[in-house]
Parts: sequence; structure tokens; C-alpha cells
Amino acid sequence: MTNPAARATWGKRTGVTSGLLGILCVLAELCFLLPDLLVTQDARPFYRANIDFFRALLLATIFATFALGAASILLLRSKTYGLLGIGLGCIALLMGGSQAQPIEVGGGAVSAGLDYLVLELLVLGLIFVPLERVFALRAQSIFRPGWQTDLKHFFVSHAGVQLISFASMVPAQALFSWSVKLDFQQAVAAQPYWLQFLEILAAVDLVAYWVHRAFHKIPWLWNFHAIHHSSRQLDWLAGSRMHVVDIFVTRAAGFLPVFLLGFAQPPLYAYIVLVSFHAVYLHSNTRWRWPVLRWIITTPEYHHWHHTSDEEGIDKNFAGMLPALDVAFGSVHLPDRWPKNYGTVKFQPPESWLGQLAYPFRRHRTTPYG
Repeated sequence: MTNPAARATWGKRTGVTSGLLGILCVLAELCFLLPDLLVTQDARPFYRANIDFFRALLLATIFATFALGAASILLLRSKTYGLLGIGLGCIALLMGGSQAQPIEVGGGAVSAGLDYLVLELLVLGLIFVPLERVFALRAQSIFRPGWQTDLKHFFVSHAGVQLISFASMVPAQALFSWSVKLDFQQAVAAQPYWLQFLEILAAVDLVAYWVHRAFHKIPWLWNFHAIHHSSRQLDWLAGSRMHVVDIFVTRAAGFLPVFLLGFAQPPLYAYIVLVSFHAVYLHSNTRWRWPVLRWIITTPEYHHWHHTSDEEGIDKNFAGMLPALDVAFGSVHLPDRWPKNYGTVKFQPPESWLGQLAYPFRRHRTTPYG
């Protein structure tokens, strides 16, 4: 590669990627060493049954960290990025590498769920970074403006996924604990799993629709939700830009129908897997339009119109999964083209993570915008 600008670009890309992979390796080592404290309880039997695969995956990621770090050192005049990645790889090896053994410390009823962060960021990155390069809707850099802020949001919301989920369950359990032994719940849980899955999808999305709409229409709630809409460029990582209050309220409301109706765990877990991937895909910078499917289940084109700052799309397309809800309640907008602009209008929340965290508490009055 003889072009200096190209060398610098690829040198920075490989160096930053090496550093990110190095961080994931160190976090993965912590999961191997302290599973009782850091690993999702329900997932531990699965990890134990497939431990050789996960050890091989960790080894491959450490190798990639070193390889990309070395490439950055060769391509970039500044060696900082490459050396940082290689240094993190060395720390991961010193912590035990792929042969790290668990330390018995005992754990409580709730763990940090750090494994969820590590695996989801790795898997989603491996899927969506190439996907957005090959099928890009708009030409934009992987490391676009604001990606570091979005990555911090991703870390916060995923590293404490079990803690946030546990907190989100408290309101339903406190208010409706009397309902846990109702006879109809046994009938609901006895239904075929595929039917329960569809019922969960419909029930949760109906509640989420009205909660989402409230976040747009009620000014003090909009102050929190505006953080999510502040991205001026959308990609797979942009959907992670959410205030913790927004996350808590949305998850707590979505848990209500699940708690009251008493669905079985397998269809619930299947729904969680689907909605986790689907939420990322909705924000992705991909150009597939799905002409028929977009009226059955929400697609990137459908949700991009929700994020637009173009006047015609403001306060439209609130549904997370089912466009039929927007059709039924008069909030659908899906012309035969993509929106031009994204972000908030009239004001723009700060770009730093701490600034966005404090922003809703400092801004008392604002005009709702979708």
C-alpha cells in the first residue's frame, strides 16, 4: 500500500479494531476466571457444555488482536494504536489465555452478565461491519462521528444487562405479585411454544408502542428519548445510544404483559434473541428495502423514517416490531424512498456520554420531536 493517506486510514482502522478486540479479550478472561460473579446464570450450563468452542474462540480473538496490532504498527506512523492492542492481548495471555480456569468465589442471585456484552459485541461486529460495507445505504466511515459515544452506551447497557433487567422486573413484581398463581397463567404456559412466541411478540410490542409514543409526546420524557434520536448518522451501533432511564422504563413496561400472562421461558428466550438482533438491524446502514416484508415486520427503511429529521417523518413509525400498530393508530409513514436527514431538530444533545447522561436533568423544557 503506497498511498500515504490510505496507509494512515487502514493503520488507524486496524489499530482501533485491535484495541477493541483486546478489551473484549480481557473482559472474556474475567468471565472465564470469575463466572460466578460475571457470567449470566442461565447461560452457564451452555458454556460448560461447549467450553472447548469458547476457548478456541478466545484464542482466535487474541491472535486477531496481535495480528491487527502488528498491521497497524507497520502501516501507521504513530504506533500507539497498535501497541495498545498488542498490550491488551498480552494482558489476556497473562490472565490465562484460552486455558484460564475459574476461581471459586461464590455468587448471588444476580450476576453482571458480562458474557452477554462480550459475545454480542463480537458477534454483531462480525456480522454488521462487513454487511454495512458491502450493502451500504450511505457511504460513511465505520468510525463515523459519535461512534465512541455509542460504544460507551453499548458497554453500559450490555455490561449490566442482568442488573438492568432485574431492576426492570421490580415494578411488575411489586405491583402484581398477587397475580403469579392465577389459573389462566398455567393455560398460557401450556400452549405450544410457537403460539406463545407470537403472543409475546404482539403483547410486548403493543405496550412498547404506547410507551415509545409517550416518550415522544410528553416533554420531560422526550428529554431522555432525545438522546436516542441525536445520532445524525445511523448504523448498527447507533441504536445503542439510549439513556439508562429510557432503557429502564421501556424494559419495565415490556415486562408487565410477560409477568401477568405467565409465558414459559423457552419462547420468551427466543423472543429476546430475536428482538436483540432485530433492534440492531433496524438502525443498520444497509440498503435492503424488503418491499412486502416491511409491512409485516419493521425493517431498516421503516425505522429510519422514525429517526428522520425531515418534517414529513416526525412522530411516525413508533412500532418496534409490528407495523400494523402504526397502521391501526394512524402513525405510519412509509413512502417509496429513504429519508434524507437524521437527528433532532431545534436543539442537539451534547455528544459526550457523560453530557448525554446529564442532559435530561438539565433541560427542563423542550419541544417534542419524533
